[in-house]
Amino acid sequence: MPNLTHLIAGGVLAIGLAGAANAALPVYPSSGTENPVTYTFTAAADGDLVAYFAGSTAGYSEDLGLLVNGVDTGLYGLPNHTTPVGTSFNFGPVSAGDELVFFIRVFTIATTWYSDKALNSDGANHVWSTAYGGGDFGIPAGTYVAFEDLPKGGSNNNYFDETFVFTNVRTSVPGIPEPATWAMMIIGFAGIGAVLRNGRSTACAT
Repeated sequence: MPNLTHLIAGGVLAIGLAGAANAALPVYPSSGTENPVTYTFTAAADGDLVAYFAGSTAGYSEDLGLLVNGVDTGLYGLPNHTTPVGTSFNFGPVSAGDELVFFIRVFTIATTWYSDKALNSDGANHVWSTAYGGGDFGIPAGTYVAFEDLPKGGSNNNYFDETFVFTNVRTSVPGIPEPATWAMMIIGFAGIGAVLRNGRSTACAT
């Protein structure tokens, strides 16, 4: 029969392995404070939009849904208390540029929280999002979206109640240019620099 020391050592090892398996999943950096950043999600390309369940710490029962261009797809999946981490759910085909709004249906309190803050009845931001490099639980690289499932005023704002990774999704944040915009800006600055250098060269020659 194993002694207490072996049991404790085994428990510590198991906790360490669990932490290592989950090491790359993002964590909201300002726990306790409502996320001030809002997001616009769009389809990156023509093709299927797939969601991967990345875990849940919620006591409430909830599942995931999707609005495409403001229309509910009618597809719901990845219930948080019965879904193994890494499970995928295919929302089907979308077209490049389609507007996407993710939402969780919180059955315990008969509430739905959306990734679009303007749609939430309490006016709070219920999501935090960042890029995810892939690797945990067989989940591929994609867009990580973490939900806060408690209403404003009663929330701990840890954005870890229910978490997902989505493929074929582009994210934009107000005030932060998208990559294509950055590229155009860089080309523009380079052109201005060339003109200024050329002007100085001409002035020196005269």
